[in-house]
Amino acid sequence: MSERSYDAFSAGWAQGPLVGFDTETTGVDVANDRIVTAAVVLRIPGVSTDVRTWLVDPGVDIPAEAAAIHGISTEHARAHGTSPAVALEEIAAELAAHLREGVPVVAYNASFDLSLLDAELARHGLATLPERLGRAVTPVLDPLVIDRWQDRYRPGKRRLGNLVEHYGVLATDELHAADVDVLATLDVLDALVRAFPVLGAMSLEELHAAQVGAHDTWARSFNEWRESQGFDGPGASTAWPVEHATW
Repeated sequence: MSERSYDAFSAGWAQGPLVGFDTETTGVDVANDRIVTAAVVLRIPGVSTDVRTWLVDPGVDIPAEAAAIHGISTEHARAHGTSPAVALEEIAAELAAHLREGVPVVAYNASFDLSLLDAELARHGLATLPERLGRAVTPVLDPLVIDRWQDRYRPGKRRLGNLVEHYGVLATDELHAADVDVLATLDVLDALVRAFPVLGAMSLEELHAAQVGAHDTWARSFNEWRESQGFDGPGASTAWPVEHATW
């Protein structure tokens, strides 16, 4: 990172570099599903946006329902994808390098992507992000958590597409491609900072800690509602930004 960009970052996180991260996968089980595509986007507002993407051969069949969402078939991934160990090492090394410099990772529903990444790294005998950093993964900025926290009582769904529409973000292409989703997520974060100026006034440490508390509050409230409605199943995890599972 250049001295110029670091100075801008230190003057206020919203004006400094951000590293966006997203994956498309074989499913939604963070312990057992696999990464099919991934994107890491380094954005320095007003200066540059650098996009890096990966297509991965996950080593398992990609279910038809997952392929229908992200458009990657088993045959395409096998023919054109990078081996998981190579791709995962590159992804983790890049994220860890930015985190060591204090650059926040921006991910929509971060606990899914970061937890699945750690599970994949462990599966292939590679160091997880916490192991590479020697500490917890921080700072992380999650527009889903922030939106729930700052606009708690707004009705309606809060998928990325919903937030793109609500905040008037113009997606460059259809969502459900990792790079498009990352760019939309970064734009939603920018819109959130504009809508709720208190966010930009907080330090990254304060904002990360606030999201931990906000997610915990939301998850407990959601699970109480589920119980009151008689729903079965585990409900929402209170862990954020990483689910501490046994892999």
